[in-house]
Amino acid sequence: MKLKIASLFIALSCYASAEAQTRLSDYRPGVTTEGAVYFLPKTAIKVKVLVERSVYKPGEFCNYAMRYLHANDVQLEANTSYRIVSVKQHPIAMVDSTKAYAVKFNAKTIAANVSLSDDGRLLAINAQPTPQPELADFKPAAKTAEVNPRKFMNEEILAAGSTSKMAELTAQEIYDLRENRALLIKGQADFMPGDGAQMKMMLDQIELQCNALTSLFTGTVNKDTTEITLTVIPDGALKHQILFRLSQRLGIVDADDLSGEPYYITIEDLSNIPALDEAAAEKNKKKKQPESGIYVNVPGRMRSTIERNGNVLSNAEMPAPQFGRVELLSGDLFNKRYTTHLWLNTLTGSVERLEAEQPK
Repeated sequence: MKLKIASLFIALSCYASAEAQTRLSDYRPGVTTEGAVYFLPKTAIKVKVLVERSVYKPGEFCNYAMRYLHANDVQLEANTSYRIVSVKQHPIAMVDSTKAYAVKFNAKTIAANVSLSDDGRLLAINAQPTPQPELADFKPAAKTAEVNPRKFMNEEILAAGSTSKMAELTAQEIYDLRENRALLIKGQADFMPGDGAQMKMMLDQIELQCNALTSLFTGTVNKDTTEITLTVIPDGALKHQILFRLSQRLGIVDADDLSGEPYYITIEDLSNIPALDEAAAEKNKKKKQPESGIYVNVPGRMRSTIERNGNVLSNAEMPAPQFGRVELLSGDLFNKRYTTHLWLNTLTGSVERLEAEQPK
């Protein structure tokens, strides 16, 4: 949402005192004919967790897997399990409600355009805002169609009078397919393919039949991946705080659900921005009238670390206005002598670009 004022600006009375900010707490951000209310941003962290679910279904002949295929690790019960595939984190901007400012327009001064985001963050003045980057949406892979192993059973298997006999004949068919594949690879089959493409087609078909029939003994595992998004809003340093828990049977559960294994997040303040000296701070307190100008962020930096059992899964450094400070751009930049163009960083609310030109 871009809000513009075409013919007004700026005495720029930006109220930044604690008292003034209290008065603004009930204001809605936006631009009117009298002025504008805007916010500066703080950094939140969007954590994207890819979770894989595996659903195991035992095969029709699972009880005969050891007898006929010598497979001794076949599970006889259906089950569902979950695991973490990846953890990624990205910084995003959100409104810092403690940094609300008002700008009072003065019709006697030069015209200007004020651009705000949909949630009221200041983006630009007398300029087109920098496009805000968008995170790519997760797209799960297309599921492959399940193969019905019964369509590869021959007449003898289907006519068998018991499950045990069907399992025995199916196992024999599997061994025959394996032998045919070996003969093709060695070049000893009775009917050899004419070229490499035909060879690949024959081997792929044998592999398909062999796997389908084997699944009657070993069962099938269907996997799908989903993305879980968590938003962390650090207002200060965090040490080893539970972000979420993962249950192998239930998937991601709440942080206080002890059925899951904990995954932790730590936020470190990396800022080395010097604070205002005591003299400047005391001078600001004594000012009775609010200064004119535009308030912008001078962001600090933070490091976010996500871990499990001491193993780091994701580590990222990013700018963090909440660990920095706020500075004032003088209202003298916005008068009749200059046309000032201001671009703010959409993530941090800091000055990205500032240009001033004299009106023609």
